[in-house]
Amino acid sequence: MSDLDEIVRRLDALESIESIKRLKARYFRFVDEKKHDELAALFTPDANLVTDGVTWKSPQEFAYTIRDLTGGAPSVHHGHMPEIEITGPDTASGIWAMEDLLTFPAGPNAPEGHNGYGQYRETYQRVDGEWLIDSVLLTRFRMDPLENWTPDT
Repeated sequence: MSDLDEIVRRLDALESIESIKRLKARYFRFVDEKKHDELAALFTPDANLVTDGVTWKSPQEFAYTIRDLTGGAPSVHHGHMPEIEITGPDTASGIWAMEDLLTFPAGPNAPEGHNGYGQYRETYQRVDGEWLIDSVLLTRFRMDPLENWTPDT
């Protein structure tokens, strides 16, 4: 491989890593902004999604379950310290530390709020020049309960 080829390969890897970071940032933002169709579009159509031991049939089922579970409740999702590795010309893998905070309007059937901590292990695929999430394995290591809130009336 020539020096120029090596520079081009390294530049593509750096650009790919930055694109994957932006992809994951949109993932967290779309969850919190309740943009569920946009969230589903961040995945390959046949992505393998497993969160806390639950396997989802499709990215749309995953996104709409989040919609149905959280409704208009405020949430905060953060990803930290990405470890992204380019594994092929159009494939990559990543590990992200995560934290999420979710509370619900208080009521008799409201789920318990939580502050969760864990890790995403993911793979990515470049499709038509765009990086998409191809698999997700979310494992929470700790869940601290949070008191739910009463909306202003």
